[in-house]
Amino acid sequence: MRRKDREITDIAQIEEIIGKAIACHVALVDGSMPYIVALNYGYVSGNPPKLYFHCAMEGKKLDVIAKNNNACFQVDINPELVVAEKACGFSMNFQSVVGYGKIYRVDSEQEKIEALNCIMKHYTGKDDFEYNPKVLTAIVILRLDIDEMTGKQKK
Repeated sequence: MRRKDREITDIAQIEEIIGKAIACHVALVDGSMPYIVALNYGYVSGNPPKLYFHCAMEGKKLDVIAKNNNACFQVDINPELVVAEKACGFSMNFQSVVGYGKIYRVDSEQEKIEALNCIMKHYTGKDDFEYNPKVLTAIVILRLDIDEMTGKQKK
C-alpha cells in the first residue's frame, strides 16, 4: 500500500468494517476483461476467513467463475465528502477493506444453510432461520476463501 499512514492492519478493525458495510463488490476475471458485481454477503472469520454470497442458478457471474475463480472484493463504510475552496482540494473520508482469494460454488446443503444464516445475520442480527429444501436447490451459494485482505482509512 502506497499510503502506509492510512493502512489498517488490525484484523479486529478490518472485520468491524466488513461487519458494517452493506454491499460487497466482487471483481472477477472474464478473459482479458474485469467483471465486477455488488452482492449481499455474510462474513466468517477463521483460517481462511470467508465471504458467502447467494445468487440465481445461472448468469454471467457463474459463467466467469467456472472459467477462472480468482476474485477480489471491496467493502467500504463512512463515506464523507471533504469540501475545499478549489476543485483539486476536495477529498473523501472513508474506511475500506480490499481482499483477494478464490471463489467456489457450495454444494453441501449444510454449508448452504450455514451460509444463508451467515448472510441473514449480517443484515438482521439473527441466524436461526429455517429454509425450504426447494429454496436450497433453487439458489447458488458462493464462498470466497480469502487469501489476503487489508484495510485503509482516511479521516
